[in-house]
Amino acid sequence: MTEKTFVSYDGKKVGYREWRPENPVGLVQIAHGMAESTVRYDGFAEYLKARGFLVFGDDHRGHGLTDPGKTGYCDGEMFEDTLKDMATLTKIYKEEYPDLPFFIFGHSYGSFLTQAYIERYPDNACGAVLCGSAYLHNASSFLAKVVASANCLFGKKNRPAKFIEKLSFGLYNKKCAEGTFISSIPEECDKYAECPDCNFTLSYAFYKSFFGNLSKNYKKKYYRNINTDMPLLIIAGKDDPVGGYGKLIDKLYDFYKHKVGVEKVEKVLYPGVRHELLNDTSREDAYKKIGDFIEAAFAAEQGTT
Repeated sequence: MTEKTFVSYDGKKVGYREWRPENPVGLVQIAHGMAESTVRYDGFAEYLKARGFLVFGDDHRGHGLTDPGKTGYCDGEMFEDTLKDMATLTKIYKEEYPDLPFFIFGHSYGSFLTQAYIERYPDNACGAVLCGSAYLHNASSFLAKVVASANCLFGKKNRPAKFIEKLSFGLYNKKCAEGTFISSIPEECDKYAECPDCNFTLSYAFYKSFFGNLSKNYKKKYYRNINTDMPLLIIAGKDDPVGGYGKLIDKLYDFYKHKVGVEKVEKVLYPGVRHELLNDTSREDAYKKIGDFIEAAFAAEQGTT
């Protein structure tokens, strides 16, 4: 694992990590979740690297290497700017390896960025994974946007959004007899809590941008751009509250399969597994499932070029 930086479209210095094999067979970009960073994906990325994939991913604005100090804040429109950061980083690697197929993987917040990414940049990826995701286009999302916007209006844009956190992560954790909604394995929950780049409260500006832009993912103006030939894997824990304990995962699958018309969309739900399926009892199977899915997408892409 190597830590690097690049200058994004607006001149901001963005931190990222890279896992580079000697002779890469394809490119895989990781989009991490809320209140964490790409350092949390080291084990997963090393697994993909061992299969010959060159893996990389930025630390999103308000997070990790890009904005250290666990502030959860960055000037500007954080969701849209992060999306452009991701596209800028993609371009860097595509220019270095113009003949290699490219794949994108997003977890949690990163999965919603990935939902937007495959709409805004439909020609980039030959496949995508939405991990720990959901179909989030409901009254709760609208209410969260209103709360975040109101706090920003009253000068609290860089303040920790403790109220929103309490109504989301706080409620999720109350339903867990042991551990947290992160994982059914207590030791993995501890690792998250103790990681220097993780376990902090994001700002009201972050949530204003997130919920303010989220609804675009489900509007025809945007989703009609998706490459419906691109294989898509939706993978989650059945006991993940973010995915509505499977209900919002089913809805997301139906959205891509029936409304968008993606021809090759697959859904995998792991019983007893919570939000971070890469750090739960599903880890070994999920690594292989995702690795095989990426490899098949690469093979299909190279077979048509």
